[in-house]
Amino acid sequence: MSMKIKKGDTVKVIAGRDSNAEGKVISVDVKKNRVIVEGVNMVTKHAKPSQANPNGGIIQKEAPIDISNVMLVYKGKPTRVGFKMDGDKKVRFAKATGEVID
Repeated sequence: MSMKIKKGDTVKVIAGRDSNAEGKVISVDVKKNRVIVEGVNMVTKHAKPSQANPNGGIIQKEAPIDISNVMLVYKGKPTRVGFKMDGDKKVRFAKATGEVID
C-alpha cells in the first residue's frame, strides 16, 4: 500500500498534545502507520554511557505519532491527499487545490 505521507514532507499535527505544530517528516513506519516529525512529540530518554555518548544523561528525542494525526502541508496550506493516474503513473494530488504533488 502506498502511503499518503512520505519522508521529507512538511506536515501539520491536527490532534494531540502538539496540535497545530508543523515539521518535516523524518521517517515513516508503514507497518505501524506512524511517522516521526522533526520537533514534534518530544520525549525524555535516560541514556546509559556508551561509546557514542560517553557521559550518558537525559536526551530529548522525537517519538512516533500516528499518521492519522498529521495532515500534509502543500504551498503553506494543510490539505488532504488523494491518488490519481497521470498517464500510466500513480501520483499524489492535493485535494484542496487539485494540483499534483509529485
